[in-house]
Amino acid sequence: MTPIDITKDNFEQEVLKSDQPVLLDLWAAWCGPCRMVSPIVDEIAQEYDGKLKVGKIDVDAEQELATAFQVQSIPMILVMKDGEVVSGALGARPKAALIEALELDTHTAAAAA
Repeated sequence: MTPIDITKDNFEQEVLKSDQPVLLDLWAAWCGPCRMVSPIVDEIAQEYDGKLKVGKIDVDAEQELATAFQVQSIPMILVMKDGEVVSGALGARPKAALIEALELDTHTAAAAA
């Protein structure tokens, strides 16, 4: 599945009301580390299709959401479940380290069952 562009207009429906955990990639076009993480996030979206929804938030375009998440550094990757942040990671990391830091296998286990 391709990541969804998350905006303040679709945040409630796509994230808060999601029946699956949601991985959010908070990024900006000018951010080099964000560009490094983006293909990894795309791979995770494919590999966890059906178990995890993946969305991307452009912090420059969606300043209201950036403020709500208290973004001070990007890339910021969060996992939300039932409307709550359950894990997160800051900065560029290799794929395996990102999956481990976000505890994706733990958060998606129930969805796979």
